[in-house]
Amino acid sequence: MIDSKGQISAEYLFLTGVLILIMMLSVIFIASESELNTAMTAARNGANEAIGISSTGMYPTGSFSDYPGSKGMLLVPYTVEIINVSYQELEDSNYDKRWIQFTVYAKSSQKFSKDELDTIGDRINFYLRKSIAISFNTTSSTNRLYNPVFSPHYVFTTANVKWV
Repeated sequence: MIDSKGQISAEYLFLTGVLILIMMLSVIFIASESELNTAMTAARNGANEAIGISSTGMYPTGSFSDYPGSKGMLLVPYTVEIINVSYQELEDSNYDKRWIQFTVYAKSSQKFSKDELDTIGDRINFYLRKSIAISFNTTSSTNRLYNPVFSPHYVFTTANVKWV
């Protein structure tokens, strides 16, 4: 006789409402994590792209004229290996978004000066940030060095490359 008083309909509506609420909360969490996974994948791709074109890069005339003297080793093919790309969430952000900083760990079997390693690291970080900006279609909302890079919920920056 409970059926005739609408008890099953009320329970069904309550259960359906709770399930919809759970699904909505899950979608918000999953979307945020998906965004971070997309950024991490783009970061690794960007770092690998930088290594792939490292010794075949195009340089502006002003930069290229510095290379024969202080960075001559960078004008010949060289090998750099990406060991790890990691990130950490930092405390403060001026953009009302979560702030993520990527750190790349790399090594080279060749002997480079600190200045040359910094130059290689700058190129790695540039392509890492550029790849993230392209992934989120936000290249127009950042400067030409893609620093910082924005996504709907995050702000991405890079730390100096750590050489191991």
